[in-house]
Amino acid sequence: MIEHAGTNYCAYVPDLPGCVATGATPEEAEREIREAIGFHIEGLREDGLPVPPPSSAVRYVDIAA
Repeated sequence: MIEHAGTNYCAYVPDLPGCVATGATPEEAEREIREAIGFHIEGLREDGLPVPPPSSAVRYVDIAA
C-alpha cells in the first residue's frame, strides 16, 4: 500500500505489521518497501518466527458520477 503523506509517500504491508518505508515519490516508496519486505522476512526467519501467509486483497471500485 502506498499513500501520499503530505510531503512524501508512505508504503506499508498490511500482511507484515511494522513493515513500512517512505520515499519522495511513489516509485521511490515502492523501491524502499520492496527492500523493507526482504529485510522484514529475513528478520522473522532469523528470530524463528513464521512468515504470515498473504491474506490481503485489493479491489478497485468504480463510482458512477
